[in-house]
Amino acid sequence: MSPTWFDRLSGGLARTRDQIGDRLAELVGRGPEVGEDFWDGLEETLIGADMGARSAADIVAALRTRSRREDLPDATAVEEALVDLIAAQMPPFADPLAESPLTVLFVGVNGTGKTTSVGKIAAEAAAEGRRVIIGSADTYRAAAIEQLRVWAERASVPIIERDRGADPASVVFDTLAAARTRNSDLVLVDTAGRLHNSADLMQELGKVQRVARAQSVFPVRCLLVIDATTGQNGLAQARAFHEALELDGIVLTKLDGTARGGIAVAIASELGLPIVRIGVGESLEDLRPFDATEFARALVLGR
Repeated sequence: MSPTWFDRLSGGLARTRDQIGDRLAELVGRGPEVGEDFWDGLEETLIGADMGARSAADIVAALRTRSRREDLPDATAVEEALVDLIAAQMPPFADPLAESPLTVLFVGVNGTGKTTSVGKIAAEAAAEGRRVIIGSADTYRAAAIEQLRVWAERASVPIIERDRGADPASVVFDTLAAARTRNSDLVLVDTAGRLHNSADLMQELGKVQRVARAQSVFPVRCLLVIDATTGQNGLAQARAFHEALELDGIVLTKLDGTARGGIAVAIASELGLPIVRIGVGESLEDLRPFDATEFARALVLGR
């Protein structure tokens, strides 16, 4: 029997879950009247899982209150309480990709899985009957252009591209013109990787966004693709891109095998941005819509 999505998600978060589980076992062993050293240790553990200092503090404070008020009787009760509190840290799920018609810009630094994510989302949407068109605006990397072309062929959707080194904004212009001609209802644009601390590169990306907003007859959304293994650096990326572009959501990739799975909590809670998709592998089925409770259960319980 092939593993379910939850099985894959749970397996990907196993290293993070093991860290948290050790502290929970200690809490269960001591009972509700534990000392300050335990609570400090639990907070450090959540921070170590890259949930962020503020989220970790909020979760521990709430769990501490609940453990005293409810006298949590056993390991299951403690774990279930933590699942609830982690899920509550994240804003309600909103899927901008469900809008139709829609134009989406995918942004992020190099190596996050941005191009692959665009391809997977295009294939999924096309399979659902949407009229998809892809814009290959990462004109600096020949490999990205070729990779996206393969995904477009696999999904049987048109792709608009220009010569290597062409102005990315011109690709966006051409893509949106083609979308109007083809009566497309979903435009997905892959942009070149940008270092979040480079003002010039971020300004160029701002130009791409302005052209998209000026030319698109659809709403324009901007999604940031983040590699989960980068941990707190991913949060720094999200802050910088959000400040520059007013992001609409996050695609979080490479959750499989990382000990930093808590970064999803940090980003969603600190920036108030929805996690739109999470990825735990290379196959099409390994990029799915985000569910906060499902994620929290995989992170804490694994079941």
